[in-house]
Amino acid sequence: MSVTHPYRIAPRRVSFDWRDTPLHWIPGEPTATHVINVLHLLLPAGERWFVKVFKEALPLVRDEELLKDVKGFMGQESTHSTQHSYVLSHLAAQGLDTGPYLRRVDFLFDVLLGERPPFGLPVSEREWLRWRLSVVAAVEQFTAVLGDWVLGTDDLDRAGPDPVMLDLLRWHGAEEVEHRAVAFDMYEHCGGEDPGRYARRLLGMAVAAPWLAYLWATGAAYLIRNDPKLAGRLRYGLRAHNRAVTKGLLPTWRELGSAVPRYVRRSYHPSQEGSLRRAVDYLATSPAARAAAGAIGRAAIS
Repeated sequence: MSVTHPYRIAPRRVSFDWRDTPLHWIPGEPTATHVINVLHLLLPAGERWFVKVFKEALPLVRDEELLKDVKGFMGQESTHSTQHSYVLSHLAAQGLDTGPYLRRVDFLFDVLLGERPPFGLPVSEREWLRWRLSVVAAVEQFTAVLGDWVLGTDDLDRAGPDPVMLDLLRWHGAEEVEHRAVAFDMYEHCGGEDPGRYARRLLGMAVAAPWLAYLWATGAAYLIRNDPKLAGRLRYGLRAHNRAVTKGLLPTWRELGSAVPRYVRRSYHPSQEGSLRRAVDYLATSPAARAAAGAIGRAAIS
């Protein structure tokens, strides 16, 4: 069954001006900057993939309320993908070429997780679709956790970050909390009465969690290694990462790791994750979201 919402999930057609955003948008914190910048590497291709998988699954949806939420989710994810792609262009303009790493990410989503099982795996089309839906649901568990973290951290504000980048992260994080249950509900709905539904949910998390950790570590290492301002003087490592965690500039390992045991409980539902009220409150004050709402209002009047 779908989860009812006090409002309708819908995309916000935001835009951001990156002209004044420095490469190290958290002053004096290149490690924290680039660990968070991994989002820009993974999300354009990843969220396009989410939308593709959901489009394949739309014919399986028989719940009208869930269908409305799924379409809102797809619109939000498409907008996220577009806006993070613009950040990649901004990084390239500052001399940080992300192309080689992005080709690896594209291979993961387009080939290994494409419409057909790779390497001739003997899996039916329906089962392959359901398993990919379980992966989307597992990844969305982490995006909800990250979204709630970035909305609630005051230490990041105190570090003096670029306000445009902070608004991008918090607008995106708020929408992740807002639609936190949709991918899970979609997976459960499309699984029907399949007795293997719970086991497949566990398998989706068993694949998603280590791959996300690997992609994040290699992405941060790539960005730091190729940062023209650092010129090879710094390497990504746990010591530097943990210093940023201690300063409150990155989520703690406990915050990230505890998302897994919560998710694998049979009784779990993502509506328990994060603060929806905090997300809605931020979306009401976000400069980008307010500008987008104003543009819609002006268009309606004209």
